[in-house]
Amino acid sequence: MESKDELLKELSTIEKWEKSKRGLWFWEKIGRLPFKVLDKLTPKFIHDKIGVLLEEIGVYIQSGGKYLTFEKKLYRMIEKEADKPINSVLDIQDLPLKLMDKISREVISKRKKFATIQGASTGIGGIFTLAIDIPALLAISLKTLQEIAIIHGYDPNDKSERVFIIKCLQFSLADVVGKRAILDELSNYYRKEENTSGEMMSQLQGWREVVYTYRDQFGWKKLFQLVPVAGMIFGAFTNRSMINDLSEAGIMLYRKRRILERLE
Repeated sequence: MESKDELLKELSTIEKWEKSKRGLWFWEKIGRLPFKVLDKLTPKFIHDKIGVLLEEIGVYIQSGGKYLTFEKKLYRMIEKEADKPINSVLDIQDLPLKLMDKISREVISKRKKFATIQGASTGIGGIFTLAIDIPALLAISLKTLQEIAIIHGYDPNDKSERVFIIKCLQFSLADVVGKRAILDELSNYYRKEENTSGEMMSQLQGWREVVYTYRDQFGWKKLFQLVPVAGMIFGAFTNRSMINDLSEAGIMLYRKRRILERLE
C-alpha cells in the first residue's frame, strides 16, 4: 500500500488534470457546429437508433442489460499481474495504484484497437453503416469503463456504480461547462454523502443528456464518415480518439476515488 505522501502526490496529479479539463478548447467550440446541418441531413432511421439508445442506457443503469461486462476473464488477467488469487473486486482493492494503472493501460490498448477496426469497417458504407457504428461504440465505451471500474476494485453489478460509469462517460463527452458541473457532482460522490447516487441519477435527466451529448460528440468529424470509403479513415480516427478520451477520464476519476478511500 502507498504511503500517505505518495497518495497525496497522486491526488495532486489528478487535481491538476481536472483543472486542465475546466478550460475551453477551440476544438470544443467548433466540434458541434455542423450538427444543426447534420440533423436535417440525417435519415429517420438514425434518429430512431438514438431513441433506442435512450432505452438501452436506462436498462443498463437499472440492471446492466446486455452491456454488463463479464468480470471472470478480467480477474484471470489481474491474477497474472498481481500474482495472487482474484475471486472478487474485494481482492483487487488493495493492489498498488501502479499495478492498477498498468493493467488499465493494457485493457485500454485492446479496446482502442477494437474501436479503430469498428470505426473503419462501419466507415466503408458511409451513412448506411453509421447507424451500426453509434450503438457499437456505446457498447465498447460502457465495457471499457466497467473494466476500469473492476481494475480499481469497484463492482459494476452495483446500480450506484453504473450511475458513476455513466457520469464518467458523460464527462468525457461534455463541453467545458458540463465538465465543471460533473466534477462538482462527483466531489460529493467522493465524500460518500448520503443519497449521492440518487441525486446523480436525477441529474441524468432521464439519460437523454448523456445520449444526445454522446451523439453530438461525433460533430463534424463524423460528417466525413458519411462519405463512403473515405469514411474509413475518419471513422477509425474518431472511434479511437473517443475511447482514448473516455479511458483517460475513467482512469483519473476512479483513481481519485481509490486514493481518497485509502487516505481515509
